[in-house]
Amino acid sequence: AAQTICGCTDLSHEDVRRLIKSQELKSQAAVWQELGWTTPNGCHVCRPAVNFYLLADWPLEYQDDPQSRFVNERKHANIQKDGTFSVVPRMWGGITNPTELRAIADAADKYNVPTVKVTGGQRIDLLGVKSEDLPHIWADLNKAGLVSGHAYSKGLRTVKTCVGTDHCRFGTQDSTGLGIKLEKILWGSWTPHKVKLGVSGCPRNCAEATCKDIGVICVDSGYQIGIAGAAGMDVKETELLCQVPTEEECVEVIVAVTQAYRENAKYLDRIYKWVGKVGLDWVKKTVVDDLETRKALVARFELSQSIYRKDPWAQHAKENAQNYAPLADLTPLAAE
Repeated sequence: AAQTICGCTDLSHEDVRRLIKSQELKSQAAVWQELGWTTPNGCHVCRPAVNFYLLADWPLEYQDDPQSRFVNERKHANIQKDGTFSVVPRMWGGITNPTELRAIADAADKYNVPTVKVTGGQRIDLLGVKSEDLPHIWADLNKAGLVSGHAYSKGLRTVKTCVGTDHCRFGTQDSTGLGIKLEKILWGSWTPHKVKLGVSGCPRNCAEATCKDIGVICVDSGYQIGIAGAAGMDVKETELLCQVPTEEECVEVIVAVTQAYRENAKYLDRIYKWVGKVGLDWVKKTVVDDLETRKALVARFELSQSIYRKDPWAQHAKENAQNYAPLADLTPLAAE
């Protein structure tokens, strides 16, 4: 029997996803009531999952509930063991410039950031930022054009690239340009778990695309798209989904795969676990062979992105800065 989503219900994740669609349930309250939840408002296990399923299926009708998210997603930064946070601006395809680097350096100085680290995803991590400084450091980084890297999210993290034909004598395609294009399309999207991409300009695979959730190996004749790689608790090479001749088709297939994953996977399953359940053949049939379904998936992804492709740092720096301030010090003063 399928495992139940939590102790609030006898339903599995798969049951809940199916019923949200078939019964057109468009709020958490509707899920609790119509599906017979035993608790009035769910719990810390089911609420994040149900919140994701609702926003994935009903992007226009359902409003994301921040209180149903993990702390990192609520704070838009990763909490560290000492209670401070890390701030990782997005660097499209791993590309930056002097203006962005100066802004990062200035922010590190201004907010006394103790550690500045280059990440494995070709970005720069500012570690040790106080909660009350978050909206201010975000605002400063925004002025240089930097946005949230979503390093804390169940969503697109990074698109790692090599330099491709721009500089490398072995490059077969513009891997950097493709990586930037993919990241600008996919950023901001919420997914069942984090998603990492890689685009390598030739089979030498300098961007390590073959251990990513979705990876592209550029070859003379086009683009080899692999999915379901892993390089964490499990280590797994990607499986070849297809080879396509044009960058345009490569992007379309990857967007369709991402949306199929969003619509069908269990919350907290990485792509390799999802593909292990539905089978690579099902994914091929859905997003490679069936052109009509592929284009419909892309259209639904774009509809969702019309809501979610935006910078949360800019919004919170402007509207919610007070939420990051420390609590008032209510320690009584000693009488003189």
